[in-house]
Amino acid sequence: MILEMAELCIRSGQSQALEEQFRKARPRIASIKGYCSHELKIGIEKKDRFLLLVHWETLEDDEIGFRQSDQYQEWKRLLHHFYEPFPEVLHYQ
Repeated sequence: MILEMAELCIRSGQSQALEEQFRKARPRIASIKGYCSHELKIGIEKKDRFLLLVHWETLEDDEIGFRQSDQYQEWKRLLHHFYEPFPEVLHYQ
C-alpha cells in the first residue's frame, strides 16, 4: 500500500469553497482502479491549510491510472485553482 500526501495551501478565504468543490471531486478519485481511501484534514491553527492523504494499492495506480485519466482532468478543473503555491505531492510506503 502507498500513501500519497500533499499539504494544500489555499488562497486566503477560499477554504469553504475548496471543501464544496472537493465534495464534487471526491467521486473522480474514488473511481480509479487501485484507490483505497482518502482523508482531507482541515488545519486548526491555519484554516487555509489542508492535508490530503490518499491510500493507493500501487504508486502506478496514482501516477499513471489517476494522473493520466479523464477523471484527473476534472479533478484539476475543480481544485487546482485554489492552491497557492501548488503543493508538493509525496508518496510513502
